[in-house]
Amino acid sequence: MSRLEAKKPSFCKSEPLTSERVRATLCVLKGILTSSYGPSGRLKQLHNGLGGYVCTTSQSSALLANLSVTHPILKILTTSMQNHVSCFSDCGLFTAILCCNLIENVQRIGLMPTTIIKLNKHLLSLCTSYLQSEFCGCRILVDFSSTQTLLCLVRSIVTSKPACMLTRQEIDHISALILRAFLLTIPENTKDCLILGKSIIVPLKGQRVTDSTVLPGILLEISEVQLMKILPIKKSDTFKVALFCASLSGDVSDTGEGTVVVSSGVSLENAVLDQLLSLGRQLVSDHIDLLICQKVVHPSLKQFLSMHRMIAIDRVGAALMEPLSKVTGTQPIGSLGSISPSSYGSVKDLCTEKFGFKHFLHLIPNEATICSLLLCNRNDTAWDELKLTCQTALHVLQLTIKEPSVLLGGGCTETHLAAYIRHKICNEPESILQDDGCTQTELQLLTEAFCSALESVAGSLEHDGGEILTDMKYGHFWSAQPESPSVVDWPDLLSRCGCGLYTSQEELHWSFLKSTRHPFAPQTCLPHEAVGSANNLTLDCFTAKLSGLQVAVETANLILDLSYIIEDKN
Repeated sequence: MSRLEAKKPSFCKSEPLTSERVRATLCVLKGILTSSYGPSGRLKQLHNGLGGYVCTTSQSSALLANLSVTHPILKILTTSMQNHVSCFSDCGLFTAILCCNLIENVQRIGLMPTTIIKLNKHLLSLCTSYLQSEFCGCRILVDFSSTQTLLCLVRSIVTSKPACMLTRQEIDHISALILRAFLLTIPENTKDCLILGKSIIVPLKGQRVTDSTVLPGILLEISEVQLMKILPIKKSDTFKVALFCASLSGDVSDTGEGTVVVSSGVSLENAVLDQLLSLGRQLVSDHIDLLICQKVVHPSLKQFLSMHRMIAIDRVGAALMEPLSKVTGTQPIGSLGSISPSSYGSVKDLCTEKFGFKHFLHLIPNEATICSLLLCNRNDTAWDELKLTCQTALHVLQLTIKEPSVLLGGGCTETHLAAYIRHKICNEPESILQDDGCTQTELQLLTEAFCSALESVAGSLEHDGGEILTDMKYGHFWSAQPESPSVVDWPDLLSRCGCGLYTSQEELHWSFLKSTRHPFAPQTCLPHEAVGSANNLTLDCFTAKLSGLQVAVETANLILDLSYIIEDKN
């Protein structure tokens, strides 16, 4: 009989944010995130003390997935950020840092949580309305007649991931490949609804990054022994393909659920093999050129097909089944019985390729939106980070197709938005004061806390102790070298703003980012000439950043609204 224990009472903690332990833990998390932010962010190495896989990264998706947090408040924050990243892939660190900044700043001003939450919602509404407006000074409409903006967007994402260990030349090469891979997934002829294809990332570790390439269709890795068995096939028309999701190994366990009744003297193995060979004869009579199987193909069936000049590729895995079906136009076959001719498909051409030390069978489609991105990097750690970066960039490009806008990066959107909100509240506070019944002082205090949180995110891009400034015309972010002289001519020390749109030679006036300054109206409506002439802008995904802004404020409001934490210790 099992030993019975008395049920422990639940642990109840009131006003959790007043705890010094909670504040210190939030501060540590914020330090981890801010030190990882941007192109010069510091790398983090995450591993289990008992051994196992070691993750070296500065990306939010890898950081949050490998960080083990126990406090309920931290769980709320990290779960919220992970949900954002799972939907948008980008701006995870921006979201988490902004959320931490908001919580930290509003705790200092001592207002009631209900007042803070209401005002935060109003300020968020002002931000989203401005970013979505036509006169927004930090949003650029994407011109799809040129790839310039999209290439800048991809390059900005790749540059911001230092764990990929890429040189400038390699960044340019990978960025161009990612954009090309994405463009290959767009169908040429679309009527009503645009359905994008898929880019399959094929690993090739231990090779130069510049050896990476993009090919239309699918690359199936094959062994050198398989390569030797594949005879050159010349055909004037297409190659006929059969795609199997059922196992062709001949194992009895693969016959499904139920009872198998075997007559006396009958060999079950031979009976299954006879069925496989019968299937092979049908494939031969149907003039199939290529058999692809998700699982295993029996050696005897392989030999039989090879004798009839048919190629058999097995163990392709479940992940490739959908792309293979799209490329070949096949219906995956799930049984060993009679096959309908409509299940077969075709490809335009078949050829073998060798990249590095690997051999591939290249399926060239007739007309499909599937391509293979053969991705190379020097070691496993850098390759893993580069793969995650490529997936992020491809997803961001898909989001940009749906919402054809981008935001200025490099901290400029944050400082510009903070300048806009300060000026708006200073000149038009009446609407918020009437709706919420708060005082002018409360509104000013919270507006400063909100705008400082945005500016602190921009300031997190500077990791070397340099001076951080904002100009008083555009409200953009500028960074100077550390140990600048006390008396300095800023145009000589500064080159370009964070996003790269403006130079220091435009008769601008600067102010230190964290200094007190009179609210000013940043210039709105980006001039088309300035955007068109800038070839190397730093850009952010509009959809991901807008969502990140909303998630950060809403999560901060949720945490600030917590009055009790009740934990069941049983």
